Amino acid sequence: MAGPLVIHTLDWVPEGPRGYVRDLRLRWACEEAGRAYRIAGVGFEHRATNHLGDQPFGQVPFIEDGDVRMFESGACLLHIARDCDRLLPGDPQGRATAISWIFAALNSVEVVTMPWWFIGLSRPETNPLDDLVDQRLAAMERVLKDREWLAAGRFTAADLLMADVLRIPALRGRGDRPATRDYVARVTGRPAFARAHRDQLDHFAHAEKARSLNEGV
Repeated sequence: MAGPLVIHTLDWVPEGPRGYVRDLRLRWACEEAGRAYRIAGVGFEHRATNHLGDQPFGQVPFIEDGDVRMFESGACLLHIARDCDRLLPGDPQGRATAISWIFAALNSVEVVTMPWWFIGLSRPETNPLDDLVDQRLAAMERVLKDREWLAAGRFTAADLLMADVLRIPALRGRGDRPATRDYVARVTGRPAFARAHRDQLDHFAHAEKARSLNEGV
């Protein structure tokens, strides 16, 4: 039997990103797949340079699975999902559709929404990505009006990833898109998401307590 998957993430982050750091996607996938995992911390200080041998852009997460090491959350998600029918359908078309939507979540939606969100943090008078974000969200609303899940008529890793991309609070508050709202609620209402989300929050809460104790010494 394979040993626990090791998910490397930051050992601490400020309160704002907690619950949204991308290692959550891999925790969630492991929970859905029934795969044992453990968390290994990467130092928050000097995080841009202290693990370049494992992640050339200085980001998280990255994983170890026995002798296999991988980085990029999408690639790691596919690795976890590859032998799990709960996450990737076994039939060729269902599998192909799910994989297509996994890449769509990363390359058509998140590639626009994340820069838009970062620009918005500075509260500019206008955000140059507003129109493109609205186009992508409108496209997802059209799709989700006609289906409960993205592939194979049931939950797959495509839903896990797309819902994680779409659940950013700034996106939820942008426009009236009931199908998208209901979709995100449906996917994140799964018990596996609740466990993974709590696991990440606990990880950072424990780190916060340890930092406070160390600063008090």
